[in-house]
Amino acid sequence: MQASITQPVDSESESLPTNSRSKVIIASLVGTAIEFFDFYIYATAAVIVFPHIFFPQGDPTAATLQSLATFAIAFIARPIGSAVFGHFGDRVGRKVTLVASLLTMGISTVVIGLLPGYATIGVFAPLLLALARFGQGLGLGGEWGGAALLATENAPANKRALYGSFPQLGAPIGFFFANGMFLLLSWLLTDEQFISWGWRIPFLLSAVLVLIGLYVRVSLHETPIFAKVAKAGKQVRIPIGTLFSKHMKATILGTFIMLATYTLFYIMTVYSLTYGTTAPPLGLGYTRNNFLLMLMLGVIGFGLLVPVAGQMADSFGRRKTMIGVTMLMIVFALSFPTLLGSGSTVLVMAFLVIGFIIMGMTFGPMGALLPELFPTEVRYTGASFSYNFASILGASVAPYIATWLATNYGLFYVGLYLASMATITLIALLLSKETRHESL
Repeated sequence: MQASITQPVDSESESLPTNSRSKVIIASLVGTAIEFFDFYIYATAAVIVFPHIFFPQGDPTAATLQSLATFAIAFIARPIGSAVFGHFGDRVGRKVTLVASLLTMGISTVVIGLLPGYATIGVFAPLLLALARFGQGLGLGGEWGGAALLATENAPANKRALYGSFPQLGAPIGFFFANGMFLLLSWLLTDEQFISWGWRIPFLLSAVLVLIGLYVRVSLHETPIFAKVAKAGKQVRIPIGTLFSKHMKATILGTFIMLATYTLFYIMTVYSLTYGTTAPPLGLGYTRNNFLLMLMLGVIGFGLLVPVAGQMADSFGRRKTMIGVTMLMIVFALSFPTLLGSGSTVLVMAFLVIGFIIMGMTFGPMGALLPELFPTEVRYTGASFSYNFASILGASVAPYIATWLATNYGLFYVGLYLASMATITLIALLLSKETRHESL
């Protein structure tokens, strides 16, 4: 089943408490921004800090690989988080589950900033790091779906995609400030100070951000659409079971619709940073700080296009908008050797700007598109599971596949890999139905 079957909210639900537009925007945006900030500071630290702190020294390559393995743990945890938090989001409510997911992510992140290293507690250091990383993935797995539902279930029917783009802005904002924080610390501190204690600052700062996010979310009312279902006692007993037994087609289509978005994002961020800072002939040889600055400039385009794409999806339809953007992504993928492989700063910057603009255009409509595939009683679980299972198929493997292809065959095949993933997404979109006019 691809679209909501729940009846429209009637006059009875109009008496339920509602959230103001400004509160919906802030509450849906602030949580995802914090969650993605936490997620990205780990990604950066896993490359430049954790191999030296949490793993036995002697073989730098082995320590780096072990650190990256802990990074991947979160992608396994995210679908589990979508099932766990989705269960309570569909059974108990969006509001309380959003608070719980933010707490899970925030506590896990602060714990990482407090962990002693391998030199102090030995093998327990990487084990505790892996556990905290699992907590981060668990929290993020429950965060996105709840934030998207908070936005769309409070939105006017003709502005759902625009409202759904508000939580999507958390990704570029979180990425920008996470990388900016590490960049600032690298300028203010010596390498010794940064490795010794400076890297902990972003993780500990997360506690302040989480408190702000909790303050905003605790004051929310439940979404009127879920409140109506709860009042009627229409929640299903086991949402994940109902999802797989009655809405498997929508789940599969949602997963593959999200696939190209994840693949593009992690090629644009993780892989391009690796390629850009690797010495020639295997890379471009930029310093890490210089390439981080270029990435941060590119991400501005990402953020600007997210709400624009949401507005386009409201005006032209989710399916039509996403088909056009996905075809544009395929064309862009074939330009990798010309732009990224050129070695010219102007063309490399053009690659980043164009890629992130396309990223904003494909990411913006997702906040409405995925929730609209599912009825209210399994919407939290369904949207979250599709979104996060796609992260395993796309995000978790994209940097490794791209690196292997570039090393063995060249950049053209990295582009061909992205084009292949985009083609799968295009097929899923062609098999799906337009949901713009469906009632939540």
